Amino acid sequence: MSDPSASKSRRQFLGMASSAALIAGAPWPARANINPQHAFASAPANAPVAKVRIYPAIGICRVGGADSWFYAPEVPGLPPRPQDGQFKDGLEKIKKQVQRFRLYAFDADNNIIGEVTGDAITWGVHLANTKANWYGFNNPLDNGDLAPGLPSQKRNQYFVSDQDREENLIIDGGVISISGQDTNQAGLDPAYQFEGRFWGGQPDATKVGLGQLRTDPAGRLMVVPPDGVSNSPSGAAITSFADNNAWHDDWCDGPVTALVTINGQTYTADPAWVACVGPNFAPEIPPITTMYDVIEDMNVEAGWSRLPELPLSFIRNIYPTFRRVALMQWVTQAANLRQGWMAIGNLNDPGYVARLADPSPENAAFRQQIFELFRDPYNLGDTAYIEERLKIPYMLGDGVNYDGSPLQWFQFPKLQYAYLRAWAAGDFVDDYDGQLAEDSPAEHANFEDIPLELQPGALTQAALEPLSGGAFHPGVELTYYLRLKEMYARNYDDGAEPFRIAHGNRPSLNQNLGRLLTPEVAFAGFGDTPPPIGPQMAGDLTRWMGLPWQCDAFSCQQVLMQQNYPTAVWWPALLPIDVLPEPYYTASQDASLPQEERDKFLASRVNWSRGVAGIGYHANASYWDGITNMITIWERMGFVVRMPSAKGDVFVEMQHADNMETRFDWTPSQGMLPN
Repeated sequence: MSDPSASKSRRQFLGMASSAALIAGAPWPARANINPQHAFASAPANAPVAKVRIYPAIGICRVGGADSWFYAPEVPGLPPRPQDGQFKDGLEKIKKQVQRFRLYAFDADNNIIGEVTGDAITWGVHLANTKANWYGFNNPLDNGDLAPGLPSQKRNQYFVSDQDREENLIIDGGVISISGQDTNQAGLDPAYQFEGRFWGGQPDATKVGLGQLRTDPAGRLMVVPPDGVSNSPSGAAITSFADNNAWHDDWCDGPVTALVTINGQTYTADPAWVACVGPNFAPEIPPITTMYDVIEDMNVEAGWSRLPELPLSFIRNIYPTFRRVALMQWVTQAANLRQGWMAIGNLNDPGYVARLADPSPENAAFRQQIFELFRDPYNLGDTAYIEERLKIPYMLGDGVNYDGSPLQWFQFPKLQYAYLRAWAAGDFVDDYDGQLAEDSPAEHANFEDIPLELQPGALTQAALEPLSGGAFHPGVELTYYLRLKEMYARNYDDGAEPFRIAHGNRPSLNQNLGRLLTPEVAFAGFGDTPPPIGPQMAGDLTRWMGLPWQCDAFSCQQVLMQQNYPTAVWWPALLPIDVLPEPYYTASQDASLPQEERDKFLASRVNWSRGVAGIGYHANASYWDGITNMITIWERMGFVVRMPSAKGDVFVEMQHADNMETRFDWTPSQGMLPN
């Protein structure tokens, strides 16, 4: 274990190094950050088309109950941009995140020719929800002896035969095709609506919508997600955070295909995948590790992606991790108060960031001190649980089922950690421009600004970066299988691109793997049935997630461990834990209040999920109340967004349906800054 006195001296040293920092503020603006490792060369002029591909390779929709919507991010590093800047319609409805897919043409040497648009494209999408037909979740099955996979039984076991399970538990929206420009723009044409049946063989069978298709004015595909609805036709009780029998939700996923005619010749495009998952309640705060980081780590390990050459770029390879660490203070108290247990210094201070960006030998000791604050994914020994506990990030890991396992704590992908290690060694270039304000130069602020050679890779990166890269228990949106090479087309075809899911061809969406799903079955299959860690079919990605999804979203907030300070958390960047609420922010801007009181409001936090478990005497509220209530009140929750402050930008929970102004008719004093 570390010496407490040494930790104190480090805090004092680093505190002096950042003494000029702001008391509050978040001068870490979003900036485009495109991975050049997946760039294409430009094709010669008039090169003939040899192949066509769909991008992003994996697309992400997010459910919402509102009719209004916004596009999923298309520029890596930049958050989604609703047209009016709001992620909700009022206080009660969340806007949908729509994933747009594009086609690009390439020549025989894999050089990029350009984007293909127009009305000669026929898109095809198959969406399904097979959660109720899948196996329960206990823990990831790929962690070996450090956190052995726990076998799980089928959900809804009272349906025994394959036929009964397929008829009652699989919500199959079928395959829908769409072509043309501006097709179904109003979203009212039933020909493009995905719909399936749950409990199909029962008297109380339910129709379940799984979203719809549209095209934009250029003929690009738009996948519009469903409403986020969960229900039990039989009125079954909620008894688990992840596995509730007789329940369905409307998360779904499946393959995306396209046929396109160019100069009289028809091409079958390399296919993609789309998944419809839950909202991102802090869309401007990326996870410390993203799903893109996780998959690219696997790509590099498998030899499918190139490592960047040394020296690294501070802005491209190092800056994102420090920025994400800095922004965690707005979504979890453990990060907001981390100076009490970890001396990383004030990451909001541009001068401090400049010191982080200094690769000189004279700065080596400082960099090494900071590097040692990050959890080492290579330290997996018997004492790692203690040695790596109070490290960045203070988040739980895949192996939370096993007390004392090093995997009880969040683990960085080795590639992301390698960037930090190269940074500590000074093997990077200082390309920090010294500007972290909102008026910093915005390179590639719009997708059209991105050079053609970078556009395909940028689309996949932008789609996957907002997704949480752990811990996978089971996770926020998708889970651990995406770090396994068997899931990808490249594992079976050397000519396939990284990131492309392998498409399966089972005779049915039902996949019977016997009475228990074990690690052995997950990777080897069962009899003639192929393994689930392998080529995928519609519904296969989302089936591993909690059922219904809202229960897991509420229950996996924070966990009191053997040591209860600080409190360990799960996925604060997607599901905030502790937030600055709008009424506190408003009061902090009220010029009629004394500065000391305004600072108190700005420094205070409240629980994001407050009131979910019920309001009233403690005896009337419980964990189970909260899990059940979240199914119906999830759209009342607030979104954490950037707001201005005299002390620098801050992140505020806005549009919460139960904020102080709504419940108590509280009116701020005159003189506050405008919202």
